[in-house]
Amino acid sequence: MGYLNDYIGKGPAQLEAELLGLIKRYNKIRGTYLVVYASTVNKPGVPNILDMDDYYTLYDLLRGKDTKNLDLYLETPGGIIEAAEEIARYLHDHFEHIAIVISGLAKSAGTILTFAGDDIMMTESGSLGPIDAQLKIGRMPISAIDYIEWVEEKKKEADKNKKLNPFDAITVSQITPGELKCVFNSVQYAKDLVVEWLTKYKFKAWDFTETRKIKVTDEIRRLRAEEIAELLTNRGKWRSHGRPIKIKDLQTLLKIIRIDDTPDLAEIVYRIQTVIRLLFDSTNIYKIFAHESGKIFKTAIQRKEAVQIPLAKKNIGAVDAPVNCEKCGKQYLIHFKFENNPAHDIEIKRKGAIPYPKNGKLTCSCGFEIDLSGMKNDIELEVGKKTLL
Repeated sequence: MGYLNDYIGKGPAQLEAELLGLIKRYNKIRGTYLVVYASTVNKPGVPNILDMDDYYTLYDLLRGKDTKNLDLYLETPGGIIEAAEEIARYLHDHFEHIAIVISGLAKSAGTILTFAGDDIMMTESGSLGPIDAQLKIGRMPISAIDYIEWVEEKKKEADKNKKLNPFDAITVSQITPGELKCVFNSVQYAKDLVVEWLTKYKFKAWDFTETRKIKVTDEIRRLRAEEIAELLTNRGKWRSHGRPIKIKDLQTLLKIIRIDDTPDLAEIVYRIQTVIRLLFDSTNIYKIFAHESGKIFKTAIQRKEAVQIPLAKKNIGAVDAPVNCEKCGKQYLIHFKFENNPAHDIEIKRKGAIPYPKNGKLTCSCGFEIDLSGMKNDIELEVGKKTLL
């Protein structure tokens, strides 16, 4: 049964309340404390990767929480491995048992963080990905493994032909030894973390093998962890950095808790995933941090189009500025009032302008929430006065 129809037509405030309510229901069923970290994958130009600021946000959000068992709902397109390491170490330093919940995408650094869990819980819709880092080399981010494979191919070609074609020769000449070493180190760093965390956390309660009931030693735990790390960096198997790795791909190597086997819990997790998708689609939120008693949303502030401000700025009583909905393109005229003047109120009605809303957000007729705070800050700076609310 799908859940999308239950939420279509609900506004952002209703969806936010629903998310917190679902988290409370999850905690009641599991007897744990769930924190949601989710980042959009569909908004270009926003800082949606897992980064150090996310570590500090989670640190602040969870400060002083008195619970032994913490579940982390994780959705991310990937990001900075050092940030994943900081988050994992913080969670294990402050909570006794960590479960990572995957129902959407948790790629790259998100996959690495997943393997820091004492338990890994997945729905059928959830997916991980290869663990090589994404590095910015030249004009765009590329997979470290793809980069290494290309370099190895060029080395073989040079050895065979005693030279490179002119195009490759020019490209190779721009690679510095330090840059190349950084690429190799980034892949090894990712593998080292996966091996360390699987051995230390996921496999700590693994006492006997499942089929032959052989007692599991630290060496066996490490060898299995290394096998998984190699699998997750095997480009020959996955072909693409974006290739999804599903629960069935992992179950032969380690135990994954199948959320779908517990229908009541599965419903809540799928509903959380659906609400998150709708919040991303209907607002300019690009990151969500939430637990049952609070939330922090990171929002892409829409920049204003050029607004002509007269030179005699100090005499300005009001400014009207156009703003377009990013989702449907509908244009609105926003009225910024800097002094109380009844004539301005009459002018607002005549033009069909909308007074700047007190919460700084305008909900479009299509349901998309437009953040006007950036426009307000820019206009106030230009005019030299504060908006009257």
